[in-house]
Amino acid sequence: MYLLPAIDLRGGKCVRLIQGDYGRQIDYEDNPAEQAKAFAKAGAEWIHVVDLDGASQGSPVNTYSVAAIVCESQLKVEVGGGVREECDIMELINMGAERVIIGTKAVSDFAWFAEMVHKFPNKLALGLDARGSKVATHGWTQDAPHDLIAFAAKAAKLPITAIIYTDITKDGMMAGPNLERTRAIAQAVDVPVIASGGVTTIDDILSLAKTTIAGAILGRALYEGKLDLADAIKTLRAFEIEKNSVS
Repeated sequence: MYLLPAIDLRGGKCVRLIQGDYGRQIDYEDNPAEQAKAFAKAGAEWIHVVDLDGASQGSPVNTYSVAAIVCESQLKVEVGGGVREECDIMELINMGAERVIIGTKAVSDFAWFAEMVHKFPNKLALGLDARGSKVATHGWTQDAPHDLIAFAAKAAKLPITAIIYTDITKDGMMAGPNLERTRAIAQAVDVPVIASGGVTTIDDILSLAKTTIAGAILGRALYEGKLDLADAIKTLRAFEIEKNSVS
């Protein structure tokens, strides 16, 4: 399992929204590229970037900041937020994004999503955001009539690179991840699953590491000093070495 520090972009700055509410914003770093470099220095290999303005407006907005993160951090970047057209995908891939996340358009137009996945093999991930067992779209402002597990299983039949599952009720709350539903998704599909929402402590990370998920996204806990990224990576690696030696 790997850890992905998160950068949520709004107005070109690093912010966090509480439970996806645009009216409950916490501001952190003014320079996202500098924040990304700090994450790289701490040992991160991947970074999770969300264009919040893009998610709410329906097309990428903070592309300048994304490009700077890719260029200056040298990290593998997965990015989403408002990606609803083929030209958006091409732009992000051309600027060096390793993985492009599609959420709303994948849910609302699955045929288009399937077409894009085949056009850009091993480059697209499904962003699956949910309240409870139901999928949410449009920057978490609307609910879709899809069952979470069933939709994940349907999408996993495509050559996607990952499913990024976010429990909206947990996001930004620093109250622990939804282990039960995360585990259920991972067991239902054969593609890598990345968990997001509520990961706050080393114990949270180790609990996720006991499942079959591929990665975990870290957000507010890093920015507010509840977790130290370098220590978290070191502890996770030691846990995995011990786990492998026992097995």
